[in-house]
Amino acid sequence: MQEKNPILVGLDVPTVEQAEALAAQLYRMVSGFKIGLELFNAAGPAIFERVRNAAGGEARIFYDAKFHDIPNTVAGAVRAATKHDLWMVNVHASGGKAMMQAAVDAAHSAERPPLVIVVTVLTSLDDTALQDELGVKRSSEEQVVALARLAQEAGCDGVVASPKEIKAVKAACGADFLVVTPGVRPAGAEMGDQKRVATPGQAVRDGAVYIVVSRPIIAAPDPVSAARAILQETRPL
Repeated sequence: MQEKNPILVGLDVPTVEQAEALAAQLYRMVSGFKIGLELFNAAGPAIFERVRNAAGGEARIFYDAKFHDIPNTVAGAVRAATKHDLWMVNVHASGGKAMMQAAVDAAHSAERPPLVIVVTVLTSLDDTALQDELGVKRSSEEQVVALARLAQEAGCDGVVASPKEIKAVKAACGADFLVVTPGVRPAGAEMGDQKRVATPGQAVRDGAVYIVVSRPIIAAPDPVSAARAILQETRPL
């Protein structure tokens, strides 16, 4: 089922004050906020409540932690994260099935379990990097689908995958399997370090339930207008 508002804004900023200001401006325009490693390491766990309060007290928080370690360590990290009333948290699929299952079990031990989604192949990688640097002989799409199937077997709620793999993941794992899609850029926007990208409208039409958008919104002269334009693009014609 597609969300009425699929936009998750990545608060990829270095200070609490910047994050709070953006959350206060944007919370009516988006579905939730992604807090990643830069902001978390600058501000610590208190950032979750600071952003939530700035956004009217009810903002959904996706902690883009990308946990990747032995199963016991990841389970402990997820249990600690659930104390912050998070909506969604992620782990790396390359940690293996046992690690993903440990993350799911830890999440489900919470009174209000967060969704557990799985990072497949980073959108900064293309087939050449995947094969020549990491020794993965599958194409990026084949690798994403294989990891998505493994994540589904482990009980995860969905995956993080680039716009290029949405249809393939849906075909392999079913329409209800959650796909959260970074690498989304409005037409004409700079690609930055992203390699496998699509426009917001195309990503949603292909089946992304949530699209993660950071720089095109938070670096815009008017973030609210930028978010509004992207939301309009994602709506059916």
